[in-house]
Amino acid sequence: MSIANLFRKKSTTVIVKEGGDGEHTGLHKVLTVKDLTFFGIAAIIGGGTFSAIGNACFSGGPGVIFLYIICAVACGFTAMCYAEFASRVPVSGSAYTYAYVSFGELFAWIIGWALIMEYSIGNIYIAFSWSGYFTNLLETFGIHLPAWLTINYQSAYDAILANKAGEGFNAWNTAPMVSGLRIIFDLPAVLINILITYLVYRGTKESRNISNLMVYIKLAIIVLVIVVGAFYIDIDNWTPFMPNGFGGVMGGVSAVFFAYIGFDAVSTLAEESKNPQRDLPKGMINSLVICTVVYIVLALVITGMVSYTLLGVSDPLAEIFALKGVKWMLFIVSIAAVVAMTSVLLVFQMGQPRIWMTMSRDGLMPKKFAEIHPKYKTPGFATIITGMVVGIPIFFTDENFVLDFTSIGTLFAFVLVCGGVLMLSPQSESELAERATKGKFRIPYINSKYIFPLLCLGAFGLVQYYLPTFFPDTFSYSDDFFMTNIPMVVFIILCIVMAVLAYLKNLSLIPLLGLISCCYLLTGMAVSNWQWFGMWLVIGLVFYFLYGYNNSKLNKK
Repeated sequence: MSIANLFRKKSTTVIVKEGGDGEHTGLHKVLTVKDLTFFGIAAIIGGGTFSAIGNACFSGGPGVIFLYIICAVACGFTAMCYAEFASRVPVSGSAYTYAYVSFGELFAWIIGWALIMEYSIGNIYIAFSWSGYFTNLLETFGIHLPAWLTINYQSAYDAILANKAGEGFNAWNTAPMVSGLRIIFDLPAVLINILITYLVYRGTKESRNISNLMVYIKLAIIVLVIVVGAFYIDIDNWTPFMPNGFGGVMGGVSAVFFAYIGFDAVSTLAEESKNPQRDLPKGMINSLVICTVVYIVLALVITGMVSYTLLGVSDPLAEIFALKGVKWMLFIVSIAAVVAMTSVLLVFQMGQPRIWMTMSRDGLMPKKFAEIHPKYKTPGFATIITGMVVGIPIFFTDENFVLDFTSIGTLFAFVLVCGGVLMLSPQSESELAERATKGKFRIPYINSKYIFPLLCLGAFGLVQYYLPTFFPDTFSYSDDFFMTNIPMVVFIILCIVMAVLAYLKNLSLIPLLGLISCCYLLTGMAVSNWQWFGMWLVIGLVFYFLYGYNNSKLNKK
């Protein structure tokens, strides 16, 4: 095995040919800028809005809006890097394809493996949240499902161990027994996964029409929530603005960043876009801007309505109106949540099969994953497998584990995309002129030679001035601090190294800021998240060396 072969790259010309005018022209090109923007909104406004925002506010208080802004800036830089790649490599595959062009095969595989965490495993969390709101909606109509059909087995087991009264405790004690095993599973979550898988299997056009309709509905209801909630704001609830300090704000990074996961799913739809090099970048950036405004306003409203200490629940929007006695809004919020999360499930379930399809074309996955359904023009087999990857873990995992697991994998993908833009070969004057003539997106080049080192010096100086104990505590190697400080120590070293490279190599500022901001968000992840992520990567590498390395088309060439 040659070490050099692990980093063999595919040229953009070959990738575009294979995903464009070559043998893989079976997908329907039906998506416009509006459709792509709506797919982005459909993916972003969902579990992060109706579920994860509660935990974020509970951790950071009203000051969580700063974390939303930080995440939006990080995602904004990253979106521009995605847009640059989408303009130069307009094929399905998202960050996987982009890594293949810039870093080589091994990193492409790693990022493709990590994206399973974002799309497939992320959908498990959304399915659980969807089930909670859907169950509440059924109860408003007098329909009550048994407790053992509305919760996952792990949560019920944890409730028994903790002797905690509630849904899990009731489910465990009332569940039917088969061969000594309690039958406990989240039926609504299982059924919505089957329904979404079928819809995505049937076709992109049908998925687009339903997604657009759901976006209109949920945006209208969110505006209603903000308007009605504004009348119940008590500004005393905004004091103190950061009750747990900036550490508390950063403690919500998994929940807040999960709210932004999804805009990159738009890039997986390149081969079904009418003009991907122009429309994909616009779709990603438009959806990101719209959703950021929605998140900030919504966070201010809910933390103004009630104390942040009451928001650590799975259905915060329903909780605030219940506490205020606005019962008619409970029904509307439940409808909005069900619609919003259905649209997220739809977009994520579309993204994963197209990544596997692209990996299969390259030989890193079995050929079956690249098959296009002759009638529906979708990657049929890959779609079914995605449905199984989402559906089976629903029976034995819980939402808290999935939330942290998904966020770290996505941030890792974003870091590689931003780094990949820095490593892209510069285009010729004729190529740049063609992109400008056809309206294709291009990241404006800003030389970071002096700007980035000065930014680092300024940031370190401000931290030292306002938080004089930060650096001594960070570089403390006592048992209490060592493991938790490793990510921040690595981040500081990375900043110094990138500042030197920026000075020596005249790096482009925007992708460099995207890389650094995403790496900073990674420092907020718990040690246990890194351990699980490391185990996931090891499993992926085993599969690559057993199958992908030898079957890669680049290896055969």
